[in-house]
Amino acid sequence: MGDVIDRIRARRRARTELKNPAYEIFIGILSLLSIVNLVFVYALHGDTAMQIVLTVMNALLSVIFLIDFIYRMVTAEQRWRYFFRGFGWADLLASLPLPQLKVLRIFRVLRVLRLMRDLGPRRIVTTLVRDRANSTLMTLLLLGILVLQFGSLSVLAIEEDADGANITSASDALWYTIVTISTVGYGDQYPVTDAGRMLGALIIIVGVGIFGTFTGYLANLFLGPSSGVAADPADGTGADAGADAGIAPPVQNGPSADDTAVGVAAGAASGAVTAGAAASDPPADRAGATAGSDAERLAVLLAQSEMLTAEIRRLIHRGAAGADPR
Repeated sequence: MGDVIDRIRARRRARTELKNPAYEIFIGILSLLSIVNLVFVYALHGDTAMQIVLTVMNALLSVIFLIDFIYRMVTAEQRWRYFFRGFGWADLLASLPLPQLKVLRIFRVLRVLRLMRDLGPRRIVTTLVRDRANSTLMTLLLLGILVLQFGSLSVLAIEEDADGANITSASDALWYTIVTISTVGYGDQYPVTDAGRMLGALIIIVGVGIFGTFTGYLANLFLGPSSGVAADPADGTGADAGADAGIAPPVQNGPSADDTAVGVAAGAASGAVTAGAAASDPPADRAGATAGSDAERLAVLLAQSEMLTAEIRRLIHRGAAGADPR
């Protein structure tokens, strides 16, 4: 019994600490990438241009991890618990641009694995499928970072020593990769070898996919229906329209405490009014008007019940439409 309670508490704590499965996977993969970059730094210590590319990418990752630490610190329910028992101190130290402290980013990977293990693979997959917008955004950001790093390293390794090459430095490689990913193509930097051109074509294809999907995401974000406006189910809007647009409706287990209190208070008030009206009738009038008053009261009660049911449905629909997607 105690083990079951501990597992339930662990899952509840994991759901509280876990910001979003797609976001956690994104941070976990970036943490692994930063640790792999440490190996690259020592393996490519003789190539200055490669070292500069890795330094730029590590600086970018450090900024992302610092933002992640601030975000977790601000949104944590118990900040001291996150900082001391949730390895927040390791997140802070690993965010600093110091090579000796980057190994502490392994704690991010361990925390993500622990939290996702507590949630379970089925719930993670369900959440990723339901929250397609955030999953798509995190995937695009991850692909952009991976293509920027490995595309720059690869094109530099291919073109650096080629005859007539104009991609010979770290800045040339980074600039060429960024321009190619964005599908701008200034033409000031270009590969001269067959392998470099094949790599450039691959980067172009990936860049078109990334920016095309990202453009669709922004269009859906700014031009799609607002989830904070309650819609009438009769006109085909609301949860069905959100599902058609690719937006998963938030889970609503029932009316809130305030809505329930309003319904109970309305029912109690209507019952009190009915009881008061019945008590105010003289005894002689009650006996004579029992048959007619019963039918009238039944009609009034049915009308009040229908009104109360419609009000509860409206409150539940409004709460579901304005609920937080997290």
